[in-house]
Amino acid sequence: MGHVIRYGVCLLLAMLCYLVGQAEDGSRLWLRYTKVADREAALRKIHCSLRDPVANTAVQELQHYWRKGDVALVLDKKWPKYQPDGYRIRSVAGKTIIRAGSSTGLLYGAYHLLRLQQIGNEVTQLDIVETPSYHLRMLNHWDNLDGTVERGYAGYSLWKWDELPAIKSPRYVEYARANASIGINAVVLNNVNASPLILRQDYIEKVKVLADSFRPYGIRVFLSINFSAPAILGNLPDSDPLNPAVARWWKDKADAIYKVIPDFGGFLVKANSEGQPGPQDYGRTHADGANMLAAALKPHKGLVLWRAFVYNPSAEDRAKQAYQEFVPLDGKFEDNVILQIKNGPIDFQPREPFNPLFGAMPNTSQMVEFQITQEYLGFSNHLVYLAPLFKETLDAETYTRKEASTVAGLTQKGPNPRLSAIAGVANIGEDRNWCGHHFAQANWYAFGRLAWNSGLSSDSVAREWLASTFSPDMTLIAPLSKVMLESREAAVNYMMPLGLHHIFAFEHHYGPEPWGDIPGGRPDWMPWYYHNADSLGIGFDRTASGSNAVAQYHSPLKEQFAALSSCPEKYLLWFHHVPWNYSMKNGRSLWDNLCYAYQEGVDQVRYVQRVWDGLEHKVDAERFKDVQAKLKIQAKDAVWWRDACLLYFQTYSKRPIPPTLEQPVHRLDELKKIKLNLKHHN
Repeated sequence: MGHVIRYGVCLLLAMLCYLVGQAEDGSRLWLRYTKVADREAALRKIHCSLRDPVANTAVQELQHYWRKGDVALVLDKKWPKYQPDGYRIRSVAGKTIIRAGSSTGLLYGAYHLLRLQQIGNEVTQLDIVETPSYHLRMLNHWDNLDGTVERGYAGYSLWKWDELPAIKSPRYVEYARANASIGINAVVLNNVNASPLILRQDYIEKVKVLADSFRPYGIRVFLSINFSAPAILGNLPDSDPLNPAVARWWKDKADAIYKVIPDFGGFLVKANSEGQPGPQDYGRTHADGANMLAAALKPHKGLVLWRAFVYNPSAEDRAKQAYQEFVPLDGKFEDNVILQIKNGPIDFQPREPFNPLFGAMPNTSQMVEFQITQEYLGFSNHLVYLAPLFKETLDAETYTRKEASTVAGLTQKGPNPRLSAIAGVANIGEDRNWCGHHFAQANWYAFGRLAWNSGLSSDSVAREWLASTFSPDMTLIAPLSKVMLESREAAVNYMMPLGLHHIFAFEHHYGPEPWGDIPGGRPDWMPWYYHNADSLGIGFDRTASGSNAVAQYHSPLKEQFAALSSCPEKYLLWFHHVPWNYSMKNGRSLWDNLCYAYQEGVDQVRYVQRVWDGLEHKVDAERFKDVQAKLKIQAKDAVWWRDACLLYFQTYSKRPIPPTLEQPVHRLDELKKIKLNLKHHN
């Protein structure tokens, strides 16, 4: 017995030395399992009667890393067919049994077991049943064929198109393994602003290599398509979805893809949005375009994911346009079409009310699309934990039906519950730490865990990620989980508090530019379009006296949002143009509240710096210094945001910044001269 205890102590010391003393590049993400030594492996058995690539992966993971006794993986033929990825883990007579209705369920059960072991949970008295909230749990990559990544901040693309299919990067399997460990089962490989070339046969052969790499981890591949591909690749005179030759071209293309990739998932489509081609180019509807593609994919059980992100340069409020365009099409989409809807009605802002399309189309399958990559949240420089943002949307009550009328409920239990789906725009690149910022890994992780179980709390996911990624030490987890949970609110405070939105620098969206006005630019791309600051007040009037966007929400929300007195203050300037002297709930004027909010955001980032600096002895030196350097940038940026916004809005309010607050350290004329030369891809 003594030698077992000594062995355990030595193993623990070795792990601690590794975590604290060794340089660390973050490449192992949250999968910091310690491999079982040969002598230890001989003391336990991993048994599985099922033999397929996914089941073999489950067995392999347990053989390599499970150290707590025998495990049996059992295919349960009585498991409900509509829950193929679910599983049950039970401790029975000194061993652990994982039951599932599919090999993917067994794989997810294996990762659940390893996670419990990794974070130090008790694993000998288990009785756990898990079924996923969504059937399709998907990452959308905005990767281009030239290796750049649109809105990517972690280097160039993981996919080496110029090397494929001859050379297969080992990172493809590492990527698939990380996704499978958190339940992600689908990947769109390329940018929604798609190049038609992705459908060329030589590229399909390249895609096949990625699909083959992902398949043992239960992951299917999808492709974003360019709607004009038949004309561009097929030399047809047009790409009209009602042209029989166009429909035949898509059918032939689908057949060719499935011949090479039998489990291909389907197409993601961005059409008639921001200059992308689509069915409206030919006087057709979104339903016409989606259904034509759906017919080509249906024999193969493929899906069409049709994005609802559409808006045009017009006098109409941009926030209303997707609703106006799609609601009349409810019930007109084929049953293998899912409408992919951004979480808010504008564009992945730090805070938005939920998109009113959710629940407005009861006869159409809908899925929510989040942005994991931090296009509007400081890129990979800012520590902003996004689980609270995801939860804010998923838990939002739409009041559109009597039961399951939260956004999560609506997207999980639509007209075809077996098509429930959720997507996140990936924040992954070729950087060794995958995401550009070590804490940005938490957003990839949180998206996967909430896609699996939307009922999890932001706090539990943060603590789980910290324990897996850094250490189960509660003296580290307690302070860091606190700052993570507050970090999104901090970003809202130093960027756009009280419902302000889209006041970023033009095009690249890094840093403040509330004065922005590009000569000849579209109004709905200009910050002034959204903040409407003038001598009377600030904010976008979306009540009946303005654009009346409130009417797109159901009662009682539309009445609540429409009244100044009842509108939640976090959405106040989203729905109202409010006088500078308006008295807020705390008794301060609107102007003073803006000032205090911006300062609070700055103070919150400085607090995060102090917390992180105090944990130096608990984190490996390399990651500690990397995060410390990023926090210095974030703190500087927070002051930049505060000063730029308050000094600019002060030119309208004509009011002083309260003397009890820190005064600006910049001058407005200096801030207006800042022009960053940033590219979308890195």
